[in-house]
Amino acid sequence: MLTFLIETFYKVDEPLVFGIDETIERRRGAKIKAKGIYRDPVRSSHSHFVKCSGLRWMCLMLLTEVPWAARIWALPFLTALAPSERYCKEQHAKHKKITDWARQIIGLLARWLPGKKLIITADSSYSALELLAAIKSKVTMITRLRLDAALYEKVPERKAGR
Repeated sequence: MLTFLIETFYKVDEPLVFGIDETIERRRGAKIKAKGIYRDPVRSSHSHFVKCSGLRWMCLMLLTEVPWAARIWALPFLTALAPSERYCKEQHAKHKKITDWARQIIGLLARWLPGKKLIITADSSYSALELLAAIKSKVTMITRLRLDAALYEKVPERKAGR
C-alpha cells in the first residue's frame, strides 16, 4: 500500500514527508483486553484534565497533496497498538514508551524505503533526545521543542537563497 501511495502522489526525486501520532480508539467491553486510561487530548486543557478509556494506536501517515483537495492529507498506512503500562504489568510484559514505539516504527519505515530522503513531522511528545539520537542517521525529524529546551551548539550559517 505504501508503494502504491508513493507512486501515486510523489515524484521520483522528491523527499517523502510522513507524520507520526497516536490516537485513542474509545472501546468498552469485556473482550477488549489491551485498553487503558489515557489523557483525552480533545477534551482536556492546561487547567482541566479529562481521562478516557480505550485502545491507544500509534499511526504513521504519508503527508501529501491530493489533487482534488485544497490541503495536505494524512494517509495512514501503518498502525501499531501501544498498550498501557497497567496492561503490560498484567500480562507480565515489558512496557514500551511511546518514543520506543516511534523508534521501532521509524526504523521499519527506513528499512522499507532505503535510499529515500525521509522527513517525519511529530508533536512535542516525540522530542525526546533518545528518540532523536536513535533515528538521526535514518530520517529528518521535525518536532516541537519544549519551551525550556537548551540548545548548546551554534546554528550553522544560512546559505543564500534558503
